[in-house]
Amino acid sequence: MKLTVLGSGTSVPHPKRASSGYFVEANGGTILIDCSGSIATRMAAAGLNWPELDAVWISHFHLDHVGGLPAFLAGTKHAAEMRDRSRPLQIVGPVGLKGLIERFDAVRDYKLLKQPFPVEIIEVEPQEPFEIGGMIAVALKTPHTPESLAIHVRDSDETTLVYSADTGFTLELAAFARLCDLFILECSFPADKPAEKHLDLAEAMYIIRKAKPKRAMLTHFYPEWDKVDLQEEVARFDPPCEVVEATDGLVV
Repeated sequence: MKLTVLGSGTSVPHPKRASSGYFVEANGGTILIDCSGSIATRMAAAGLNWPELDAVWISHFHLDHVGGLPAFLAGTKHAAEMRDRSRPLQIVGPVGLKGLIERFDAVRDYKLLKQPFPVEIIEVEPQEPFEIGGMIAVALKTPHTPESLAIHVRDSDETTLVYSADTGFTLELAAFARLCDLFILECSFPADKPAEKHLDLAEAMYIIRKAKPKRAMLTHFYPEWDKVDLQEEVARFDPPCEVVEATDGLVV
């Protein structure tokens, strides 16, 4: 499984970090995890095979996670690379996703779902297994917005990836990610978080210690991190595994 970080930042404009987006390439297929405003351009700039994308996962409905989806669909309607595609594109996420896309569509009657290829919108419930991009997944409700979901993805070779998306502190997330191959965990603030429904470093490291993944990746950094050495701060917590800082363009 190969992961390309397209956006490791937040809704706050930043010169080096776009808002959320991650491109997963696996044996089963490809998944775009979250789709902020700049992600379509980031996929193209990274040379990723976006015309053959199998699925998009939307974790919740904040614009720095879903705001680029209507623009991406508006673009695929007119892209020469998509004209001969017949395979469906899955768009998967929480209950309410279909209605959200319809509201985006209604702004100007874009007909976003009338593509050269089939589009399947799939709304999932927590704890119920589902297929996404040729892989098996399950979602977990997280304390951020009413619809927010973390996702656990398993490829055909048993490689596993867990993405928390935005979340407040919950030990359920540690159990959900236990012993996974890569745990992508939000870490919005270094310390003294101003928002209850996000994580700071101490909380993130506590969850990682309980989850015991093979590798962890911290992401969703607010500008408060700009003057902080993340690896130096992580080392203070004696991490149980390699902890990687997500940066835009990073491939693991």
